[in-house]
Amino acid sequence: MMLADLGLSPAWSDVTPNAIVCRFCGSHNLTEVLDLGAQPPSNSFVSEDRLLEPEPHYALIVLHCCKCGLFQVPASASAREIFSDYVYFSSYAESWLAHARRYVDAVAERFHLGPQSLVVEIASNDGYLLQYVTARGIPAFGIEPAGNVAQAAQRKGVETLVDFFTLDLAKRLARQGKRADLIIGNNVLAHVPPLNDFVAGLQHLLKPDGVITMEFPHLVHLIEQLQFDTIYHEHYSYYSLIVAEKIFVAHGLRIFDVETLPTHGGSLRIYACHADAGHQQMRSVERLRQAEIQRGFDRPDVYLDFGQKVYALKRDLLDFFIAKKREGHRIAGYGAAAKGNTLLNFLGLRSDFIDFVVDRNPAKQGKYLPGSHIPVLAPDVIEQRRPDFLVILPWNLRDEIAGQMEAIRGWGGQFVTLIPNVTVF
Repeated sequence: MMLADLGLSPAWSDVTPNAIVCRFCGSHNLTEVLDLGAQPPSNSFVSEDRLLEPEPHYALIVLHCCKCGLFQVPASASAREIFSDYVYFSSYAESWLAHARRYVDAVAERFHLGPQSLVVEIASNDGYLLQYVTARGIPAFGIEPAGNVAQAAQRKGVETLVDFFTLDLAKRLARQGKRADLIIGNNVLAHVPPLNDFVAGLQHLLKPDGVITMEFPHLVHLIEQLQFDTIYHEHYSYYSLIVAEKIFVAHGLRIFDVETLPTHGGSLRIYACHADAGHQQMRSVERLRQAEIQRGFDRPDVYLDFGQKVYALKRDLLDFFIAKKREGHRIAGYGAAAKGNTLLNFLGLRSDFIDFVVDRNPAKQGKYLPGSHIPVLAPDVIEQRRPDFLVILPWNLRDEIAGQMEAIRGWGGQFVTLIPNVTVF
């Protein structure tokens, strides 16, 4: 399939045929890095009564912009289709809740947030983070496009506006006097098709001395650790600090601090403000920028090499599953995560290789994984069926999940992770 044959959408609206251009700089000079095949949206779980119905599949092709450096996938699936009814609830990961609590404690102290402040979180999910903000008596509200997830936040007492964040929405909120002292966006920047509109909205909603913090998986880790499974349709863009700075500068914002985090296999937390605000420029930004340049992330060869390494890893992973099934072993998966769906569909694995997957989220239980149609069950099924191998699909939660499922050792079961290579432990 030629890239020009794909239907794309540059905004939150429905998909329309369009020329493929970089969603930041508008360049047509895009190089294909990796083709993960035609896949269904990674969180479009299938109910039993729809197993025989056709599933929409979209090309999942990774592109590198030779002009600005943005690593991206075409917006083949409509964002409204993906995000309006969502099955990912942040509060089911205990380590993520602890991460959110530590963050709130740190920023409240660093930026002197109190009853006079206003905190806004974009893509606030089920209130996993803002619950800690409101508990401190700091006024806050979330913006979350998935109505079913927003209801969970509202039940926690977290005010939540059900909508997509856009420049137009930012202007409406500003007219209502709701400009923010702190804008939070955890793992949302990657989910934005209209990138320039989104960052312009951040700039408009922010008070003159306010701060924006954004967390996102660090492209350096994705490339160097072969984390190809974090690539899926709802992750439209993938960021290095080098590229993130270009985008924020283009919209009158300055990144003044950056932290490296262990979450999601290696993430960045950037701190941004208006270009002329008084926040001190920290040495961390220059250090990380230079580290990325030294590792070649300003050059195209790093990205092209990544694609070839992923294809080689695919062959190794298939060898593992074929060998274990030929030996008669039972294999199950833990975590009906989006990254797992990318991996399973790229490998072409179905229930003839992985008997079932378990997940703590009741919204996923009783359904089937998109594409592979592997059934999703409750975790207590592991004890009943006693698989020989339990593949931890959300490998970023490896230690947490292995601790929860330690009982499999009792019958000789072993854990498996697949990124950046097959590891049995």
